[in-house]
Amino acid sequence: MPTYQLHGNLVHFAAFKHPIEFYLTQTVFEAFQDALAPYQHAKGSIRFLVDQSIRYDLIRKIVKFWEEENLEKAQKKGG
Repeated sequence: MPTYQLHGNLVHFAAFKHPIEFYLTQTVFEAFQDALAPYQHAKGSIRFLVDQSIRYDLIRKIVKFWEEENLEKAQKKGG
């Protein structure tokens, strides 16, 4: 599963036969729950089905949010 890191995990995703799964933290789910509501999800992931368009603008917003969250945590730790 590809994973990008920035002071910890930043983005993980995986492609399967039918969905593409984008793995998220609970804080991301909470911050974007209205925007993520139309998509299938499981604990820790959102599923983009092959016949469903992927909202790249939403993914960018989520990654930016997660990046800022990771940077804040790193600063608090002194890193």
